[in-house]
Amino acid sequence: MSTAHASTAAAHGTGTALERYYQFHSRIYDATRWSFLFGREEVLMRAACVSKAQRILEVGCGTGRNLPGLRRRFPQARITGVDLSEQMLSIAATKMKDDRVTLLRRSYSAPVHEGGSRFDLVLFSYALSMFNPGWEQAIDAAWNDLEEGGVIAVVDFSHTRFSWFRNWMGVNHVRMEGHLWPYLSQKFAPLLDERFSAYGGVWQYGIFLGRKQS
Repeated sequence: MSTAHASTAAAHGTGTALERYYQFHSRIYDATRWSFLFGREEVLMRAACVSKAQRILEVGCGTGRNLPGLRRRFPQARITGVDLSEQMLSIAATKMKDDRVTLLRRSYSAPVHEGGSRFDLVLFSYALSMFNPGWEQAIDAAWNDLEEGGVIAVVDFSHTRFSWFRNWMGVNHVRMEGHLWPYLSQKFAPLLDERFSAYGGVWQYGIFLGRKQS
């Protein structure tokens, strides 16, 4: 596995706040997030059903929780993980000893292929809802990073009918207003666009898979 630090500035506006947030949460992330980050295994399974990706980009790869799953489903693929948190990436680097995995510390306000080969699959796993502002910019960057016919796969929080929960998630930098899905379905040809209930309807999360078409 190789790691690199890109010089890209934190362009999401909340970059510094998120870096401070994950300085602490990186230490407890894997032990705590399993209880409410639902659909992560399903989105990988669904992605493998519609893509035989050889080049994969995960945006907001965090502690690398999805990296082993991506490797199982795409055994020959080259995988690039992007995240703004140095602490999260340091944990991710311990999870796979694989020279076909590259980790980049940078924001995702612009494509990362930079004139090289584009990706067949771009994955966002509970990342876009934290890009405030910047979520539209990140989706646009994914469109540019994908090959024609490539697939975007997203699993994320959607919305809640409880204002107390929406406010509490806001404290944790998460926007829960169902805002992601219309733009995704506008930008990509939908293959899957579904919402699911968590904890008896306290909130909804969504899974979206779409194909890039000119």
